[in-house]
Amino acid sequence: MNRNDLCWCGSGLKYKKCHAAIDERIARYAHEGCDVPIREMLKSRAQIDGIRESGKRNAAVLDEVAARIRPGMTTAEIDRIVDETTRKLGGVPAPLGYQGFPKSVCTSVNDQVCHGIPSEEDVLEEGDIVNVDVSTIFGGFYSDSSRMFLIGQVDPEARRLVEVARECVQRGCEAVKPWGFLSDMARAVSRCAEENGYSIVREIGGHGVGVEFHEDPWVGYTEPAEQGLLLVPGFVFTIEPMVNMGDPDIFCDSDNGWTIYTDDGLPSAQWEVTIAVTDNGYEILAW
Repeated sequence: MNRNDLCWCGSGLKYKKCHAAIDERIARYAHEGCDVPIREMLKSRAQIDGIRESGKRNAAVLDEVAARIRPGMTTAEIDRIVDETTRKLGGVPAPLGYQGFPKSVCTSVNDQVCHGIPSEEDVLEEGDIVNVDVSTIFGGFYSDSSRMFLIGQVDPEARRLVEVARECVQRGCEAVKPWGFLSDMARAVSRCAEENGYSIVREIGGHGVGVEFHEDPWVGYTEPAEQGLLLVPGFVFTIEPMVNMGDPDIFCDSDNGWTIYTDDGLPSAQWEVTIAVTDNGYEILAW
């Protein structure tokens, strides 16, 4: 682009005052053979503002679930709370109808790794651990985050799994730095899990997010063999490792085509945040 043209990101600034220096730096990394993001992966300030507003509502929905979740509640009740609260806040539940998904939220209990479908038949019992994965569309922007909930008195081993899964996300966030690599984050996550005797699911990972529900790139959390994508300011993605108490192997429910289970029947835990790479580090946009 001509340096005096308006920047390609839509900021309204001249290219030389917006993305020129970043593009030049990306080009140098690309010349060295690094995997670099395409322009569509980088969000403008206005887009990040929109994702942040969506994320605030996403967090508020999870806060409402936290205030009301209890033993004896069905996962269908959680779905109703999520749907009603999201719409009350002016948003739309992103999972509803996505590639045919039938509900407004994913609820994954105990050995369900992810994509659990809420049901009137699934009643939360004392000692369960459950992941509630909420995704919100607000103002045309998407946010995505999940939390683990302990139902009543939980076995110490299950509680520890949940705590370590959260620590994995925290360590992953701390490893996100501009002009670093996705491998830095993945390595921090996988080592945290392994140090505690757990495993990370290999086949399912995170993703870019913001303008669409699921954007490139796919994001893994096991020990990487390569550097992975260059982390550039404006890149927005999810950190959401699925931490298994036992082996990493999984299978999909053949009846509904969605719900993923641990192969050995042991519990799995997952926390998720939407995170943006900034000029100085990172910002969590949804939690």
